[in-house]
Amino acid sequence: MPTPIYLNEKRYPMTLNDYQKSAKETAIYPNDNNISYLALAICGEAGELADKVKKVLRDKQGQFRHSDITAIALELGDVMWYASNLAHTLGFSLEDIARMNIAKIKDRVNRGTLHGSGDYR
Repeated sequence: MPTPIYLNEKRYPMTLNDYQKSAKETAIYPNDNNISYLALAICGEAGELADKVKKVLRDKQGQFRHSDITAIALELGDVMWYASNLAHTLGFSLEDIARMNIAKIKDRVNRGTLHGSGDYR
């Protein structure tokens, strides 16, 4: 897997909560309605990520080059930044969110409900 360009700057262990603290330090919001703003921003960044994938499928016959993978990884980082700050705004650490998600998915696997629809399946 290619190394994104920014990863070469510093290599040190980083927990999800370390990341969240750093992300919070760079957060500037346009208004006081942070939940709505951050949720919409996640959608926008996810759309940018999806658009990059779509263009590889459309224009490059699905052949992902190093530059494509790096661009997608950087968009994924933007999604993560907004998700991190939304978690903070909601009163959760990223590690809380990760633990809750894994517990939810494991529960679905154990009950055979991983596939299907509905939040509480």
